[in-house]
Amino acid sequence: MTDQNIRVRFAPSPTGYLHIGGARTALYNWLFAKQNNGTFLLRIEDTDVERSTDDSVQAILDGLRWLGLDWDEGPASQSENRPHHQEAARALLESGRAYKCFCTQEELQQKRLEAEKEKKSYGYDRTCRRLSPEEVASREEQGLPYVIRFKVPDPSLGDTLDSDGAESVMFEDTVYGTVEKRLEDIEDFVVVRSDGLPLYLLSNAVDDIRDGITHVIRGQDGLGNTPRQILIYRALGEPLPVFAHMNLTLDPKRAKISKRKHGEVVTVGFYRERGFLPWALCNFLLLLGWSTEDNREIVTREEAIREFTLARAGRANSVFDYRKDDPKFFTDPKAIAINAEYIRTMNIEELGELVAPELEGAGLWDPAYETERRDWYLHTVDLIRARYHTLKDFPELGRPYFSEEFTIEPKALKKNLQKDARLKEWLPELADRMESVEPFTLESTEAALREFSEEREVKAGLIINAVRAAITGQLAGAGLFDILVTFGPTSTANRLRKAALLL
Repeated sequence: MTDQNIRVRFAPSPTGYLHIGGARTALYNWLFAKQNNGTFLLRIEDTDVERSTDDSVQAILDGLRWLGLDWDEGPASQSENRPHHQEAARALLESGRAYKCFCTQEELQQKRLEAEKEKKSYGYDRTCRRLSPEEVASREEQGLPYVIRFKVPDPSLGDTLDSDGAESVMFEDTVYGTVEKRLEDIEDFVVVRSDGLPLYLLSNAVDDIRDGITHVIRGQDGLGNTPRQILIYRALGEPLPVFAHMNLTLDPKRAKISKRKHGEVVTVGFYRERGFLPWALCNFLLLLGWSTEDNREIVTREEAIREFTLARAGRANSVFDYRKDDPKFFTDPKAIAINAEYIRTMNIEELGELVAPELEGAGLWDPAYETERRDWYLHTVDLIRARYHTLKDFPELGRPYFSEEFTIEPKALKKNLQKDARLKEWLPELADRMESVEPFTLESTEAALREFSEEREVKAGLIINAVRAAITGQLAGAGLFDILVTFGPTSTANRLRKAALLL
């Protein structure tokens, strides 16, 4: 592809927030452009005047920026190019490749009902295609409303697609291979409504021509429109782009993902608000229909740009297994696992910057974490991140590490603190012991706890588990002695005494 200036586009409809299916399409276009040193264009296809909103446009822009999918041109508004769409429609009329249709909705509905009664599929019967120029002029003089329909070549009348006599539209889709649609199975479709507004089929093709789009990478649901758009390209005398249709993203019940049907759980903003990392979500979306040669699941941004190829896109539909009723693991388990892996392995400085606003929002941020306590802050984030899945876990599960005010989990209280009544007396005694440990290290704190257990003639596990519950409020977590050293002798002792008061 080095001899061609690659130009691709992402063209969302601003009728709702950016959902994960649209984000995946944007990602594939972005990767293809990056890999080929091409141009990634953003176009807002706002032909649906009734449903398009400025809020939706802003949400799409915000979502793409958060994901890191920067565009090279745009955002362009499709509605701004309407004069060119109308000019193309006039060109089709003048060349005889389109005609004015005066059939009313009532007439069309009646024909549709009659076809259903006869158990036949309905297609426009080309009534107005047979009107003479005089009949067309007469209807126009009467002020009758009309739509503009594309005149599909009719093999029964000797019309063919080209000089070779082709009676079908055939093209090679990069993903689905050879696609063929017989002309006799394509009805004369509407390209301009009766109010003068061009429809998507025409507007999309005209804009792609204007923008010099070389590759149309979109969802499989656009595959059915492609033969008709190819007819428009040919009628306007323009070369065809390369088409690549990606498999659909389905919900757990194998229904197509929809913003209106599934709500916010399928929007990009939902995952941003719940502590996902931008590229971790991109990594997950990448694998919804594409795979690496070695089938690994963690693919960095640089690796994705280097390795992405349309040839590895799958045809089988992918499933986004979200868990709408699960407040914790609300989404596809693979998405959660990928996000957790990035949290575990990413640069600690970068992670610290991402965790900071989460702590600040929960009232847990200390300005000293930016200055004299910076090392302690990063060490603590590094200590606890191994068990966390999203950024929200840091202020929620990690609260005991950043505040003296936290709640002991009921299970931890019952299992580890109320297991032995003597702990009520032992915890304050242990607090005194811990305050005297010098130096306060991994080795010395472990030795102190085990010595205390031997003196009380109990298993060390009883004391260790009780201490964990007392100072973190939790059943599990990082290594206890790492936690003790992180908290220090004063905080450790205070927490032990406070826990004893609950027993």
